[in-house]
Amino acid sequence: MSVEQELLARSNSACELCGSGDGLGVYEVAPSDGSAAQSVMVCQTCRDQIEDADKMDANHWHCLNDSMWSTEPAVQVMAYRMLKRIAHEGWPQDLLDMLYLEEDVQVWADAQSESSDEERTPTRDTNGAILEAGDTVTIIKDLEVKGAGFTAKRGTAVRNIALTNNPEQIEGRVNGTRIVLLTKFLKKS
Repeated sequence: MSVEQELLARSNSACELCGSGDGLGVYEVAPSDGSAAQSVMVCQTCRDQIEDADKMDANHWHCLNDSMWSTEPAVQVMAYRMLKRIAHEGWPQDLLDMLYLEEDVQVWADAQSESSDEERTPTRDTNGAILEAGDTVTIIKDLEVKGAGFTAKRGTAVRNIALTNNPEQIEGRVNGTRIVLLTKFLKKS
């Protein structure tokens, strides 16, 4: 049985991410050995958005609310990666906070982002200092947090930050809420 046949049987001839039946194809989840266990069946819409960030439609990925609970590690990895990619939207972070991955699956999910770290533009604070995941930053201006109903006060320390795909943004907790902050309003502590 070919990889495609195995995936069609596993997925009931539907995209394993969004459930669509249109334009299905095999997508290898890197790093992959090409097996069905390390591949997913995706529709053309999902494939286009996975491969081309300019075609990204965050609303399409609400489907991950269901597919992230798949028992297939390859589907879990793709759900995790897509949620991380659009975490700046706000709602994906809530799903990421709920998502549990086994240790080996988490290593696989993070493997792609580590390899692309060399190519990515460094994230810099307002003074030009390079920010790394886990750093502590200080807010340099009062910032109204839309949707959360509070103001992040000047001088607030944000510890253990997470980097995003956008070098002008970081994620961190302020007043117990995980939010996205623009680096132009932060300085490294």
